[in-house]
Amino acid sequence: MRKLLSLRHWKNTFVFIYKLIISKKVTVRDKLVFLIPVIVYWVIPDVMPFMPIDDIAFTMIIAEWFAVRMGRKYNIS
Repeated sequence: MRKLLSLRHWKNTFVFIYKLIISKKVTVRDKLVFLIPVIVYWVIPDVMPFMPIDDIAFTMIIAEWFAVRMGRKYNIS
């Protein structure tokens, strides 16, 4: 839990995701698994304001999941 509250952790996570997005090893399909839900969720709450979770919180949850999953799948650190 302490790790999730660390700004250093989130900086490293988003730098790692950027590396994954530009990596030629990661398939386009896997990149879209992260990008599509995040982009859709950033647009949908404007239409449906009663969504219970904030845009940034949703992005951080998906980012953590994506970074761990792709790091294991492609053996990238």
